[in-house]
Amino acid sequence: MTTLAVGPTAARPQRAVLRLHRPALIVWGVFLLLAVVDLVWVHLFRMPLYRVQLGCSPSPDCYDLDYNAFTDVYNVMNLTGEVLSYVSVAVAAWAGAALIGRELESGTARLAWTQGISPARWLIAELTAAALPLVAGTTLLGLVFAWVRSSDQDVLFADWSYARFLIPSGPLSVALVLAALAVGALAGLALGRTLPALVAAAGVTYALRHLFGDKWDDIWPVRRYWPVQISGTVLLLVIAALAVTAAFALLARRTDVKGAAV
Repeated sequence: MTTLAVGPTAARPQRAVLRLHRPALIVWGVFLLLAVVDLVWVHLFRMPLYRVQLGCSPSPDCYDLDYNAFTDVYNVMNLTGEVLSYVSVAVAAWAGAALIGRELESGTARLAWTQGISPARWLIAELTAAALPLVAGTTLLGLVFAWVRSSDQDVLFADWSYARFLIPSGPLSVALVLAALAVGALAGLALGRTLPALVAAAGVTYALRHLFGDKWDDIWPVRRYWPVQISGTVLLLVIAALAVTAAFALLARRTDVKGAAV
């Protein structure tokens, strides 16, 4: 049986969590790199080419070139935006299954609690170690996506209310990822098993993504980008805070730890 070292691990649980979930961090880093390279490639190489080709339209000699460039630019941006808008669902599935559910199901969490790490401190370490790279990476993607979209709006002509543009280009994406992490943690603690926690967390987060990505702008009598972004962000952060509070309350009840030292 694998044992947890008392001392450095107990003193620095975040470091132990990072080691445990290193493969997920590597996958996240590779995803970030590919997404940023993809967006920069579209902005620096495809968009200028498309503008040049638009300049010679409607000449018959440019028709095929226009269509191909149009397909490249729009398909790449639409696909990238769509993928980024669903990152939260993947985060929720991972948080529910691997971050919390698997550790409870396998007994790794309880083993950690016997090695000088209180349940509350264990959960804080799990959430913090996941939240920092997720927030940093999602913020980076949001800034790059918003830069490309605003710089090339003359070519894209994309409605900001489409979920594939609304979610990735503002703070809504960060709030959605944090809500997904919190929902995943709560599902993992509530169910204590990998697969059920994965399904429940992904399902709830998919519903949140649909509500705030596809429906939220419809409630506004005057549709504006920033009111939709900010109000959705605030509500998602409230949902995240409630889910985290419920997770700690559930953990305390299940482990009979009241007011555990952090």
